[in-house]
Amino acid sequence: MDNEFLQTEEAIVNVLKTVFDPEIPVNVYDLGLIYKVDVDDDKNVTIDMTLTAPNCPAADFIMEDVRMKVESVEGVKSVVVNLVFEPEWNKDMMSEEAKLELGFL
Repeated sequence: MDNEFLQTEEAIVNVLKTVFDPEIPVNVYDLGLIYKVDVDDDKNVTIDMTLTAPNCPAADFIMEDVRMKVESVEGVKSVVVNLVFEPEWNKDMMSEEAKLELGFL
């Protein structure tokens, strides 16, 4: 992997850390809602993500926020966000920082 590719991936992770569920004070990345980020050779990005609950009222808002922010990363050509529910999300998927912030530690 070249340095430019790694910089793009790092920039995507950084921007994902600015996306929040309006009801939870922790970003979607640290919540463990981002399952996969694929960047192809042409810098088209595909993201598999989930929600804390299948009936999340903010689902459309969160997914659009993810898409728009990742599209804003320099060099990214397109972004597809796939909503998946397998595996089912649980609190063990959160980062240590998220668990601490939400009082799970």
